[in-house]
Amino acid sequence: MRSRRVVLAVLALLIVGGAAYVAQNLEPSGVKMRAAAERFLNLLNEEQKQRATFSFTDQERFNWHFVPLQDEQRKSTRKGLPLEAMNAEQRNAALELLRSATSLDGFRRATTIMSLESILRDLEKNGAMVRNPDWYFFSVFGKPGTGRWAWRVEGHHLSLNFTVEDGKVVSATPLFMGANPATVKEGPRKGLRTLAESQDRARDLFRSLTEDQRKQARIGQHFPEIKARNQLPDVGKPVGLAASKLTEEQRGLLFDLLRAYTSSMPADVAEAEMNGIQEAGLDSIHFAWSGSPEEGQQHTYRVQGPTFVAEFLNVQEDSAKNPANHIHACWRSRKNDFGLASK
Repeated sequence: MRSRRVVLAVLALLIVGGAAYVAQNLEPSGVKMRAAAERFLNLLNEEQKQRATFSFTDQERFNWHFVPLQDEQRKSTRKGLPLEAMNAEQRNAALELLRSATSLDGFRRATTIMSLESILRDLEKNGAMVRNPDWYFFSVFGKPGTGRWAWRVEGHHLSLNFTVEDGKVVSATPLFMGANPATVKEGPRKGLRTLAESQDRARDLFRSLTEDQRKQARIGQHFPEIKARNQLPDVGKPVGLAASKLTEEQRGLLFDLLRAYTSSMPADVAEAEMNGIQEAGLDSIHFAWSGSPEEGQQHTYRVQGPTFVAEFLNVQEDSAKNPANHIHACWRSRKNDFGLASK
């Protein structure tokens, strides 16, 4: 019943969301986050606040991950306050906090990722991992509106991290979204693709390449799993095909791919992210690919520039054993995750 209430709450927010987003675009995202975070915290009792709040300097802020975290008794070991520990009003406030930090598309992606846990629970029956749409945890670091503060929402296949200073969002990374199944193959939600853009735009770019360009873009083996629990990405030097060797049309496809990631952010944050990419120099961006672009075939890619890195893997089967139908996608700042460069 709880997971059903979450779905109903999300639907209610989405129904009014279109008009609300138009109005909110007139207000900076950092201001919206502060108001939403204060309302959320004010609704919590003391025990809930102890679970949900940390000092800004607490190392837990960097303890981000995107896999299910549980002990041998099948109890979650994640920090923060989960949706399952909230009443209806608190849950709505938590989702409003999420909505204050995302675009309409980003909110839909995040809440759809949460809802996929119900599909996994049905597919896996009594599997080793707990699949619970209410196991998404909200954490606030520091006091909203006072100097620097931050917050996070996290659970299986979702880790969104935000740092705010003087009412301005100085970092919206790490931003991780995943999906299992990437494409729902059966049931009432058949055909649903949660992260279609991050997959399709990369395929479009790779398919547009000439044979010589593909030779430069291809790497010999798949990229490794995305590393979590670190303060800055450890990806090394860029590899693959430099954007300086792309045609104008191909550069347009590259921009479409970058926007597939930044489009989950609020408009002002996404604009700042894209402006930073252009100011750092487009020609130094590299695109690297492994595997096949065909449906059901394993593939990974990385797009890396001076300010950012986008990592994508589709190498795992889904819980129904369909090959290459389990996506991990992450957008990170190479210098400013968690607002570290803005100290």
